[in-house]
Amino acid sequence: MGFPGVWMTESESVVYRVVPKCACSTIGQIMYYSDHGEFFDGDIHDAKDKMHKWAHDYSQPVIEQNVKSHKSYAFTCVRNPYTRILSSFFDKICGIQRNGQRYRGKMVPLLVQKYGIEVGGDDGKQEFDQIKSFRRFLLFARDTIRWRRPMEPDIHWSAMSGHVSTFIVNGGRYNKIFWTEKFNGGMDQVLQSIDSPHAVDIKAIPRFNESEGHGPKRAHPVEDYFDDLSMHLVYEMYKRDFDLFKYDFHDPSNKMPVGEIDLDEVHAKLGE
Repeated sequence: MGFPGVWMTESESVVYRVVPKCACSTIGQIMYYSDHGEFFDGDIHDAKDKMHKWAHDYSQPVIEQNVKSHKSYAFTCVRNPYTRILSSFFDKICGIQRNGQRYRGKMVPLLVQKYGIEVGGDDGKQEFDQIKSFRRFLLFARDTIRWRRPMEPDIHWSAMSGHVSTFIVNGGRYNKIFWTEKFNGGMDQVLQSIDSPHAVDIKAIPRFNESEGHGPKRAHPVEDYFDDLSMHLVYEMYKRDFDLFKYDFHDPSNKMPVGEIDLDEVHAKLGE
């Protein structure tokens, strides 16, 4: 299986396990800058060189050797499950992607037909009942995660603990897991722990939100999207995420963590 979703600086100063919808564009650009003194011109997900990625065949032996020998500082970043699934809905389901198409081609028409989801028309710009459509999307997301029907779960809404665990199961070990909600402090700790060719001032770094503007703006507070049934579905999908990464399941309006992440607990429970 190897190390899917792992990025590493060319200098091997740091290793990062990507978790989709958790500031990965910004983190990737920071890593790129720390090596080359400039940002990648475009979406960092499109970078084909100057950074090792597991998706590139030539990078795989370098990443594998590094990770298995715990040579470099390794980290990842997580996010509140409520805001993450909402973000996935507006970006991937309602939004038009960089290529001008709907995400994953026939998926959105399938959702419209089978689950009665509205997505704001052909361009994602029209008014629609966001709360009703999002709650129907939650049913679909749960079906993909629990029964793998009508399709396999997508990386943007599959549980964070699943992404985080592949790194551990295959022999990696995290030095740090931090929250997007406390991004500057967490990323700064990573940068202070590594030696990189170029210094990074975390306060001066722009945010590279590549999904910004893809879909309609969220029209309501986070908590309005989640009734009792929705919360039950979210807990069914993301129980481990709430428990391990210390988020508040009982209050969707509280996006902040409620405890400290215990790295030993994460490695023990996700390394099984």
